[in-house]
Amino acid sequence: MANPYLLAGAALSAIAALLHLGCIYFGPPWYRFFGAGERMAQLSAAGHITPTLITLGIAAVLTTWSLYALSGAGVIPRLPLIRAGLSVIAGVYLLRGVAGFVLAAVAPGERSVGFWVWSSLICLFIGALYLVGTRQAWPQLSRGAV
Repeated sequence: MANPYLLAGAALSAIAALLHLGCIYFGPPWYRFFGAGERMAQLSAAGHITPTLITLGIAAVLTTWSLYALSGAGVIPRLPLIRAGLSVIAGVYLLRGVAGFVLAAVAPGERSVGFWVWSSLICLFIGALYLVGTRQAWPQLSRGAV
């Protein structure tokens, strides 16, 4: 049976990737709504490629993370360095979650405190899914596991 925590983490990472692609397609209103900042929205409105490249990069990373979760859950074939990959992904999500609260308190920048709080809660939740799922699947993720 597939690991439900990693499946949920994969789904949420994939949704986040699709939302980032939506920012590229729908432009400045989406950049603003999802908290990318006014500068990114203005660059997008002016037709600069920078927001598109940054957002594509983030979407690619999130898609890769989704694939790693699916691999760890046993839904798709084993990806290289699966244990390390899932551990790092969980760590990055959790670190981003904690860092967002710190940034909200000391240097919110052009993003609102609400953005930092909500995005941090989401990252902490996804990170916890990856952490719990990876811990549960750890024995099956070893090289010799079938």
